[in-house]
Amino acid sequence: MSNEKGTEVCKVYEEHLDKILKAKEKLPDDEVILEVSDFFDALGNPTRLKILFALLEDELCTCDLSNITGLSVSAISHQLRILKDRKIVTYRKDGKNVFYRLDDEHIREILKVALKHMEE
Repeated sequence: MSNEKGTEVCKVYEEHLDKILKAKEKLPDDEVILEVSDFFDALGNPTRLKILFALLEDELCTCDLSNITGLSVSAISHQLRILKDRKIVTYRKDGKNVFYRLDDEHIREILKVALKHMEE
């Protein structure tokens, strides 16, 4: 049986209580789920992904990222603020320049795994 959009669903409604209880037990609390949702929401924007993939190689200043994306420094700043607020990127100041980099190795691995998944 399938629903209106062609997704396969059970032909008979039957709950498997042992599996349900195990899944519910392992679920993170709602606050964590919201934070993870915000994290993936930030990754769901092509411009922000382009910024992140550029940062896989090295830290870059806002001017570098403006050139790479073809966007104004102001537009880049807006995207970087979202990524910074979600702890995806961090920055350092060097004189009059501000250099951004991926926050940690976890972000790097998530991006690499996503790329590998899409290549399969």
